[in-house]
Amino acid sequence: MANLIAKSPADGLLPLEIGGLTLSEDSPAAITAVMPFAGQVKPLSTALKAAHGMAFPGPNRVTGSGEVKAYWSGMDQAFLISTAPDQSLATHAALVDQTDAWAVLNIKGAEVEAVLARLTPLDLNPSVFKRGHAARSLLGHMSALIARSGAQSFTILVFRSMAATAVHELELAMKAVAARAGLEH
Repeated sequence: MANLIAKSPADGLLPLEIGGLTLSEDSPAAITAVMPFAGQVKPLSTALKAAHGMAFPGPNRVTGSGEVKAYWSGMDQAFLISTAPDQSLATHAALVDQTDAWAVLNIKGAEVEAVLARLTPLDLNPSVFKRGHAARSLLGHMSALIARSGAQSFTILVFRSMAATAVHELELAMKAVAARAGLEH
């Protein structure tokens, strides 16, 4: 019988440091799609707050703090990241394990908006797309969930099957921005 070895989506590709920018991968213990049943958004939000200390995120928002967060991921859908959901949530929502379906990338640095501007049509200006904002959009030609995690940092979720492509596209954009600024890569 074959011995299978678990690998992260970007295994061997990350971390990268180019021109003051860092691209790294997170491997959360769990990613769960939380989809409220009809008429259950408010009760779900109350249950989520009791179980995990955060409300169900509104459109284009992230709730929670520290490692455990809920990312808005579409109409009446959020991803609970870094912890398995409390089973009390199942009364109000469908809970679907997505842990092996997504790659979670983090990019940070002074020129992070310039890097992402090459790959997404979103306006990521900090006065518009503030910390705690999230949006489904394109990253190059891939579907992605992009969230601002800090003043100069973003969390990006892409399908696991697109992880190597996402890393490649981000690396090229990082090198281009570094070259424009005259920084070594």
